[in-house]
Amino acid sequence: MSDVAFDVVVVGSCMTDLVSQAPRLPKAGETIHGHKFFIGFGGKGANQCIQAARLGVKTAMICKVGKDFFGENYIQNFKDNDVHTDFVWQTSDAATGAASITVNDAGENAIVIVAGANLLLGEEELQQALPAITKAKVLVCQLEISTQTSLTALQMAHDNKVKTIFNPAPAVPDLDYSFYRVSDVFCCNESEAELLTGYSVNNAEDAHRAAEELLRRGCAAVIITLGPQGCVVLKAQDKTSTHVPSTAVKAVDTTGAGDSFIGALAFYMAHHPAMPLEDMVHKANQVAAVSVQAVGTQTSFPFKRDLPAELF
Repeated sequence: MSDVAFDVVVVGSCMTDLVSQAPRLPKAGETIHGHKFFIGFGGKGANQCIQAARLGVKTAMICKVGKDFFGENYIQNFKDNDVHTDFVWQTSDAATGAASITVNDAGENAIVIVAGANLLLGEEELQQALPAITKAKVLVCQLEISTQTSLTALQMAHDNKVKTIFNPAPAVPDLDYSFYRVSDVFCCNESEAELLTGYSVNNAEDAHRAAEELLRRGCAAVIITLGPQGCVVLKAQDKTSTHVPSTAVKAVDTTGAGDSFIGALAFYMAHHPAMPLEDMVHKANQVAAVSVQAVGTQTSFPFKRDLPAELF
């Protein structure tokens, strides 16, 4: 498998979502009856990888799950979505990452995340996956695994002239500045941009100021997503940023919309490398807009067949 060249390689997290719906959130020490329970596939890395795969590029996931029921299920989920699993390792030292989520009737939630096996993905696995990383067209990383593992993966890709997308989520205020220098595209949402820069980000003008600060730290391009307000794109060679508005849709469930966007962006960077970044962002916005019109995370991510031909 090491001689296969992948379009998109994602180094990141897998989480099994255990979701209970109840009229209200329980108090400490209280047991209440819920009215619905389901198990979903999540984790930012896996979400982004599966969205890219559904758009039609050859993808591989580099991650670690437990030697348990959830780990086996997750590997099958990757296979069902045409994601290569040669670099999905299983460990007996920790359980598959899980998120226990309780949602009340008002849509408010309480979540406990146990990263588990995700935090055991390290340098040794990256070395084993090095041929896949160095031959990829695009590498994608986030921060739901060990920070050092993400940085090492990005550095490996950058050193081999592989295009990188870094999504600093969940955000940390004291992010190592080395991350900026190995990010061809640094893509975050408004709250992550606020935490990283200290600037308040409420609109496109604010986002431009935050993007300038992030560029100063060494990225080649910055995308700040603003939910229904679209995105702001700023490239190192440009003086002014571009505001890319989003398509107005009736959102049913926005969970995973950011991951759908990044997965789609990775698809366009791999499949249409000459396309201007602003055009890629415009198209990725349209893919993510489809995802928010259905319930669930990966279950809401569109396939190529669900989308208009002009997006390809």
